[in-house]
Parts: sequence; structure tokens; C-alpha cells
Amino acid sequence: MTALISFHNSALGKLDHASNWLTPTLARLVFVAVLLVYYWNSATLKIDGSIFSPSAGAFGQIFPKAAEAVLYDVSQMTLYQRVVIFLGTVAEFVLPALLLVGLLTRLAAVGMIGFVWVQTLVDVNGHGIKLGSLFDNAITLMDQRVMWTFLFLVIAINGAGPISLDRLLRLK
Repeated sequence: MTALISFHNSALGKLDHASNWLTPTLARLVFVAVLLVYYWNSATLKIDGSIFSPSAGAFGQIFPKAAEAVLYDVSQMTLYQRVVIFLGTVAEFVLPALLLVGLLTRLAAVGMIGFVWVQTLVDVNGHGIKLGSLFDNAITLMDQRVMWTFLFLVIAINGAGPISLDRLLRLK
């Protein structure tokens, strides 16, 4: 039994030491594998030729009730709606790119947390998607967004890891 405990402590000690670089590296890898393309695809659907020209899809995704009221006519968008769509689209391109290369990683992760919850509010209030609740034995929007938030929290707390521009530039 002593040998088993000794092996356990030795192995976990090495894992504890490696977790300083392994955890943030794996968190960024999971983000790239699971969410990077999701966000970039979503961003490309919001532009119509250029980032300064929002699509009807962007209008409908971000302001669904207002878009429906004017039959998705982008010329009917207000200045406020145009600015929100522009900033949201830029965020959907830039924040994931920063996480991908590991530049300003903690700030980008916090930005993504905000983005996820604004996205959730639009989904619930604008599109009528049910939020659901935690601990109800069903996979709901709440479950998904809490998992995403946790992933970004791991990155915000631990930084980018050793394979990053932050580390190269010593921004940690």
C-alpha cells in the first residue's frame, strides 16, 4: 500500500508541476478545436462584402424583432444598430484571433465571457430560446454557456501558456 501511495504522490506531483503550462495550453487548444470556427463563421455571416456593410443576417441575428418589423431591410437600421453590429462583428473576429495566437490572452478571454453572455441575452430575449437551468439533467443553453464561460475563465486566470505571443513578448 505504501508503494501505491508513493507512486500516486510522485505522479500527481509531476502533474501538479506541469499544470502551470499544461492547463492554459489545453484550454486554448480546446477553444480552437471547438469554438474558433463557430465564431469566425458567425462573424462572416454578418458582413455583406465588407465589415462596414452589415448583412440582413446580422440585422436578424442581433436585432431580430427590429429586423422582422422592417422585413430585414438593412437600409432601415438605425445608427445605434449599425454600431452594435459593427462592434459585435469586429469582436467576433478579433477576440478569437487573439486567443488563437495567445496575444492579450487574458483580456481577450474576459471579452469573450462578456460576448457569450450578451449573445445569450439576445438568444433568450430576441430569439425566444429557452435558457434552461443548471442541474436539471438536460443539456440547455445555460449549460452550454456556463461551460464556455468556464473555458474562458481558465484562460483568463491562467493566461495563454508557453506557446503564445504573450509569452514571447513576456506579457504572460
